[in-house]
Amino acid sequence: MKTNWLLSSLLAIVLAAPLVAAKPPIPAAPPEGAAPPQAGAWLNADRQALEDAHAGLGAQNEPRGAATPLLPVIDELKALVENDPELYMLFTQMFDQIPREPPYLDDPVGNPGVWDYPKMLQLMNRILTQAPEFNETGLVGFPINAILNWAMGTPAGAAVFLNDKVNAQMKKILNQWAVFLRSPDSRSVLNDDPETGWFGQDARVAMPEFTLDFDSDPNLPYHGFASWDDFFTRRFREGRRPVASPEDDRVIANACESAPYKLANQVQMRDRFWIKDQPYSLAHMMAGDPLAPQFEGATVYQAFLSALSYHRWHSPVSGRIVKTRLIDGSYYAPAHAVGFDPASPNESQGYITHTAARALIFIEADNPGIGLMAVLFVGMAEVSSNEITVYEGQRVKKGDQLGMFHYGGSTHALIFRPQVDLEFDLHGQTPGLDAKNIPVRVRIATVRSGGAN
Repeated sequence: MKTNWLLSSLLAIVLAAPLVAAKPPIPAAPPEGAAPPQAGAWLNADRQALEDAHAGLGAQNEPRGAATPLLPVIDELKALVENDPELYMLFTQMFDQIPREPPYLDDPVGNPGVWDYPKMLQLMNRILTQAPEFNETGLVGFPINAILNWAMGTPAGAAVFLNDKVNAQMKKILNQWAVFLRSPDSRSVLNDDPETGWFGQDARVAMPEFTLDFDSDPNLPYHGFASWDDFFTRRFREGRRPVASPEDDRVIANACESAPYKLANQVQMRDRFWIKDQPYSLAHMMAGDPLAPQFEGATVYQAFLSALSYHRWHSPVSGRIVKTRLIDGSYYAPAHAVGFDPASPNESQGYITHTAARALIFIEADNPGIGLMAVLFVGMAEVSSNEITVYEGQRVKKGDQLGMFHYGGSTHALIFRPQVDLEFDLHGQTPGLDAKNIPVRVRIATVRSGGAN
């Protein structure tokens, strides 16, 4: 996605921003209580658990002896940064602009802060041959996010991660990690270690009905999963998530196992989506698609998935797949107006529906009271792969699979044209970062008029 229109204005901010000293002081321990628990299920709700999960990465900030040779895909990023004067300036400045005071002396997981891009490269290099171990917080799926979190919130970081060349290289890096996560070697974390194993004591507490819910066999090695990704994209057993009112096309089913984030009406074709309240802007969410004008004045429902969520997508309605699109975009670009988010892009979920890598599916619902609707699936940070598994012209029933996320937390939106008269059922919750998952395929809304009786 071209972002030069926004990048140029951010560059002006970067060049005007004062720089702090390039060398950090010796990090001091933050005062007790300086880092409050982080809100939302996207990254973290418990600082101590995060520190435990990333203890190994912190030690790598001060490597002893010769640095590990960079993998080719990381070396390509190094060459891109060092051979492009603009990127060299921005990658240097985004670490210089991190405040040299608590809580920024440590990364959000409590490890010593990363103060320059060479250390960033070394840490990323290690991550590409590691699968996430279990952790109660869910951040274990996002180790690169933790490294970049404070840098993402600086003026220079805002410009870096909207750069098309950087995003193209980040896509290559994350796709290379995906190769490892699909390999048998990635299964090593699918063990019964009490704290770090995905079938250990802590994991069983976090997912008490895992064996009942998901298609797996505890009598087989790795419970029968072929890779980390196979485990991550696991399926529910038949009957565990029944479809709401399968014969009543007035009832709209939840597309993902997800927590309500925002419900908006009268959404405009173009709006100032980069400001603090992050209004939706349909033309940008849909990347200028010719079908977008039909949705002016739309209703948008957005919900987010945590790292422990089920990550397959299901059709909210019965109907015909009209069009599918995979849209390239950013991976680590939060809203500049948010500033330093301790769990970025947790507070930028409205913004990233316009800028991040995402999948867009248009469905012509059988119910004429719905007609054409859209579902937008948005990858967040390490979630580099949005996989669509339906084709244009295919007929789907409510609850059928549409696709899936790979490798981490994410967010999605249902988009309805303004003439659709809807009554939402958020199961007693108020949308926001403290919301809890609503099961996939249960009722999420009802059309007040039209359709079957």
